[in-house]
Amino acid sequence: MAKITFITQDNDTITAEATTGTVMELAVDNGVQGIDGDCGGVCSCATCHVHVRPEDFEKTGGPNDIEKDMLELDDEVSEYSRLTCQLDVSEALDGIILKVAH
Repeated sequence: MAKITFITQDNDTITAEATTGTVMELAVDNGVQGIDGDCGGVCSCATCHVHVRPEDFEKTGGPNDIEKDMLELDDEVSEYSRLTCQLDVSEALDGIILKVAH
């Protein structure tokens, strides 16, 4: 079980729990504003972009090359950017806080 907190651009806080799936699916299922997942989770749109808190970044690790390529197309990219479609829900992510990029 992982409890993941999303902070939207309006500073709304949504905490959701899951045991399986991707963080993008969890966000979409819980109506997190700003995470659309338009591509369905195949890393081809960057509509699920978040910023991981620096202190949580080791929990997610960095993006792979395909994810980096998608992130380069986004104006809000930072060294802590990740696409939630590329993050599998696991106990390792329990307690993580993600700021929605858009």
